[in-house]
Amino acid sequence: MAERSTAAVDVADSGDEPLTAKADKAATDGVATTQKMAEKSAEPTGSKAVERQSGEQPSITAPELHSGHKLARRYRLEECVTRLDGFSSWRAVDEKLRRAVGVHLLPADHPRARSVLAAARSAALLGDPRFVQVLDAVEENDLVYVVHEWLPDSTELTALLATGPMEAHDAYQLVSQVSQAMAAAHREGLAHLRLTPSAVLRSSTGQYRIRGLAVNAALRGITAERPQRTDTEAIGALLYAALTQRWPYDSDAYGLSGLPKGVGLLSPDQVRAGVHRGLSEIAMRALANDGATASRQDRPCTTPDELAKAVAAMPRVKPPEPTFPSPPDYQRTTYQQGTYGRPQARPVAATQPVIAPPAPLQSRTGTALKWAVSALLIAALGLGSWQIADRLLAPEPTTEKPVTSPTVDEKPEPPKPVSIVSAQDFDPPPQGNGTENPQAIQLAYDGDPSTYWHTVNYRGVGFANLKSGVGMVLDLGTAQKVSSVDLSFLGSTEVELRTAPSDASSAPSTLDGFTRQASGTGSNVTLKPTEAVTTRYVLVWLTELPANDGGYRGKLAEIKVLG
Repeated sequence: MAERSTAAVDVADSGDEPLTAKADKAATDGVATTQKMAEKSAEPTGSKAVERQSGEQPSITAPELHSGHKLARRYRLEECVTRLDGFSSWRAVDEKLRRAVGVHLLPADHPRARSVLAAARSAALLGDPRFVQVLDAVEENDLVYVVHEWLPDSTELTALLATGPMEAHDAYQLVSQVSQAMAAAHREGLAHLRLTPSAVLRSSTGQYRIRGLAVNAALRGITAERPQRTDTEAIGALLYAALTQRWPYDSDAYGLSGLPKGVGLLSPDQVRAGVHRGLSEIAMRALANDGATASRQDRPCTTPDELAKAVAAMPRVKPPEPTFPSPPDYQRTTYQQGTYGRPQARPVAATQPVIAPPAPLQSRTGTALKWAVSALLIAALGLGSWQIADRLLAPEPTTEKPVTSPTVDEKPEPPKPVSIVSAQDFDPPPQGNGTENPQAIQLAYDGDPSTYWHTVNYRGVGFANLKSGVGMVLDLGTAQKVSSVDLSFLGSTEVELRTAPSDASSAPSTLDGFTRQASGTGSNVTLKPTEAVTTRYVLVWLTELPANDGGYRGKLAEIKVLG
């Protein structure tokens, strides 16, 4: 049963209602349409022909199969996972390749048999490893069956959400990988239309895979007038559930509680405290397609490709810092509690005979020899003392170079341009949300004055009373001398020059981490510190914006740093 919970087969999950049933009528029941196509393409034989000619619909019942039954003398059925609406799903064994597989079974006269075969064969041609692969799609002996991968080492998103909301990094990986995969599928003309938490699996390596592409919808006869819109909203619902552990509609589904009735669609950061603001806005842009959130004024995402690009444009969410267990409390050892410092009984050694020393030199020769040795020692000591004193008292050689005074013709070197290695937008919380059009940052120092980086359009003077300023941080690669910064704006802009400490190894994350060096106002502004400063990180901080585009927006066309 544990293997069943992590399988890639189950298509009869809870919350059988399509995602778009709460937002619009994009997903509709296509049973009747598919049934007509199946009856038109399939030639009636025997009693089935008589039933169809008389106008009676054949009864739809799941094939009565049992564990141990073999398909194509190869696939042995092991356990029935789903039996619903005339089809069944099984865990099986591929005896030829000796591996577990999943199998969908339905009668050949099922009204959706032809559409299921077509969907399975189209999905098999995609060959994208981000999807659970279709291995075989066959009609044989009045049966239609679809064989696909079985991933016992993967976990359903349903099970992951049952333990609680995801960390911001995990939710970021989820929406990034799923949106990119679905964008690739739609480029090939394939839609999912039933992208629920049970259709998303996470492997042991942290990679997400999607099962049931096109097939799950075909088994249920689900169609949509705007398939890209339907799948985009489904991805937004998955991200919403990952951030809040709540389903973004007023009904419970997939083991998750829905939103309170009558309050409408609340943003994730209104449902749960501490939600990453950028991911919350991405979820709302995928779900609320009648307009964007009031704080951002961003366009809604109506296709998986637009959603994938929006996720790629936001700052990358870093994984949480690893935590290490605290060391155990200090404990005294038995050595310290024992006999340390106490006198120990020692074994009595055997007494050794004492050897008498030789008699001293007492003759005249011995006396002369002692005086000679003493004289030599005194002479050696005197010679050594003289050499030491000579070294200590000798004057030290001078290594200083003669100082030459500058001539009248010498001039100070002109400031040299300092290259900008990289830059990033700077919109620190709590006033800002951490991002301010990062995709256009490079246009401010690309050497082309016709291109520019611009801020968000604010609907009032002074950043509409939302914040005190916004700007960008320039990374010079290493700590370098900065004597001035030249700035070109489109419209008169009030700006400050701030710098990080000279020993900073990374850019400060708050405004207080930078020191204010100079300020100015105009379209072409040169900011010079009172004295040259050495730093690696330079902050260009906009404090007042010109009127632009029906509001107030800053546009920075070019930056030059001089050392």
